[in-house]
Amino acid sequence: MYQIHLGIPEMEELWNRLCAKHKDGSANKDEEKLRSKMGKAMRHLAENPRYPGLHSHEITALTARYGQRVWESYLENDTPKAGRIFWCYGPNQGDITIIGLEPHPDDKSNAYRKVTLSSTGKEIL
Repeated sequence: MYQIHLGIPEMEELWNRLCAKHKDGSANKDEEKLRSKMGKAMRHLAENPRYPGLHSHEITALTARYGQRVWESYLENDTPKAGRIFWCYGPNQGDITIIGLEPHPDDKSNAYRKVTLSSTGKEIL
């Protein structure tokens, strides 16, 4: 079982905002959908990062750019601009840190050029 962390500041702020809006009933339909999909993906990552429905795979372009292995997992599939979460192992053994959330890129040639990732909190990505 892995401990899930959220990259700072972006991913932590996003998750906290979604959870606060859910709790106080002010979340719109899209925010509720995103919170639900992120929560489900994080549960699966914590149990098994290679859970089949996540389709987790390394993104070598981001690994090269950030100097550590960066993985992508599906939030959804078979929908336009399907959501993807980006993550890495760490900062400690047994940890996974969610460092990005993006729609699936349309541009196949430079698909990950525009992706910007959060810090894991221990090192700057």
